[in-house]
Amino acid sequence: MTDLTWWQRGIIYQVYPRSFQDSDGDGIGDLRGITQRLDHIVDLGADIVWISPIFPSPMKDFGYDISDYRGIDPMFGTLADFDAMIDAAHARGLRVLLDFVPSHTSDQHPWFVESRSARNSDKRDWYIWRDAGPDGGPPTNWISEFGPSTWAWDDQTQQYYLHIFLTEQPALNWRNPAVQAEMLDTMRFWYDRGVDGFRVDAITHAAPDVDKGDHPVNPDWHDGMNPSLRLLKVHSKNQPMNYDIVRMMRAVTQEYPDRLLLGETDGTLAEVTSYYGTQGDGFQLPFNFALLDIPWTVPEIVRTVEAYEAALPDTGWPTWVVGNHDCIRIASRVGSDLARVALTLLLTLRGTPTVYQGDELGMQSADIPPELVQDPWEKQVPGKGLGRDPARTPMPWDDSAQAGFTDGTPWLPVFTPPDGTVAGQAAGDTMLAYVKRLTALRQTTPALLSGEYRTISAADDLLVYARGSGDDAIIICLNFADAPRDPGLSGHTLLSSANAADGPLHPSEARLIRPT
Repeated sequence: MTDLTWWQRGIIYQVYPRSFQDSDGDGIGDLRGITQRLDHIVDLGADIVWISPIFPSPMKDFGYDISDYRGIDPMFGTLADFDAMIDAAHARGLRVLLDFVPSHTSDQHPWFVESRSARNSDKRDWYIWRDAGPDGGPPTNWISEFGPSTWAWDDQTQQYYLHIFLTEQPALNWRNPAVQAEMLDTMRFWYDRGVDGFRVDAITHAAPDVDKGDHPVNPDWHDGMNPSLRLLKVHSKNQPMNYDIVRMMRAVTQEYPDRLLLGETDGTLAEVTSYYGTQGDGFQLPFNFALLDIPWTVPEIVRTVEAYEAALPDTGWPTWVVGNHDCIRIASRVGSDLARVALTLLLTLRGTPTVYQGDELGMQSADIPPELVQDPWEKQVPGKGLGRDPARTPMPWDDSAQAGFTDGTPWLPVFTPPDGTVAGQAAGDTMLAYVKRLTALRQTTPALLSGEYRTISAADDLLVYARGSGDDAIIICLNFADAPRDPGLSGHTLLSSANAADGPLHPSEARLIRPT
């Protein structure tokens, strides 16, 4: 275990700050609230905290539209609050990752205000501007991630600007050396304040090549799918320069000892693993979202795990997620009965896992009434199940008013999972108590930290795999069936989600065994 880095041994816990803990009664979580609840993360067994954006923002996309990369939005607190949170986290042995959003800013960022002021502005080329197409319309047929065209017309300067996401999120031009220098210096600003690394947002969109022209039609698209998938994004996503940008970021990171770059990467398996770099000079951890997109069946899970393991470069360390702030909660996706199986899979596969806040409680995607919808994606493309509010509801801490999240009116309604609040799940046969036992076992068992992965059997809704080898091996048995299954193994049960000692697995049981 001693030869693993902190980010290889660690468990990442994603904090969505708006919904973690409110300290001032305005109904929105904040930095002092995060500081107040750090002990929950420690008690859970996680040791790395990734915090979604807290920078000044008009909040058109809840912080992913940044108007100042080097400040703190007043709704979250101050730089002094941030420094206090960093100190409190480090005192508890926690590492802190910030979200870094390099592909776009807010349209209210001073850079863009200056850029759109005139065609000869000093910052005009900090963003991507083009003349209208031959028909007077947008330069290309590209569709934004949120549905409409990626191009917005500017009356004052009579050109279009590119936005991959909302109209209010103009795309930065990373082909401009001045942009590169400013953004890399921003990373240094936060590293100098003690940040342990970054989760780099939307890196796959960082270098769109608009001069390559239109996108081709996706032959597999059909009504009901995300409208942005109607075209194949062959000129806007995962362009060759993306990897150059990551190498620049990694070079800055290497100026500071023992720091981490975690990238939001998606695409084909080959595209994702390319972000490790050719000489280990890319992300240490390119996010692997494969378990978010597949049918939740044993054959699909085994195929996905084995394909990913085989595709990793020799120096590549795996990473896994089953949930985040942008997708359906895992307990809703697979059902409450299988939520413990899903978290067991996440925490026993080889590599660094990321747990999204509330998944350790079995939180479900909430039913948000139409009049309370906040997410711009749901507002722009309603009724298609794309809204992200259901996974962003506040953490339920205790049985007080608003479940202890706020003294005011929460920005989204508070929902409590079937097993109860954090306080209510502290002991007994609860999701949280089980996850704590699982993380404790993981962190003290060499085979679960560094052992190789090997599939033993995958049939009849029962997945059995090993971590480690020989006397050091641990066998993980996951029953996806609603009936008992016998793994046919002998050994000592180290942990069971059903509190079973031996015999066939109960329906929806996860069991860890040391073979004899």
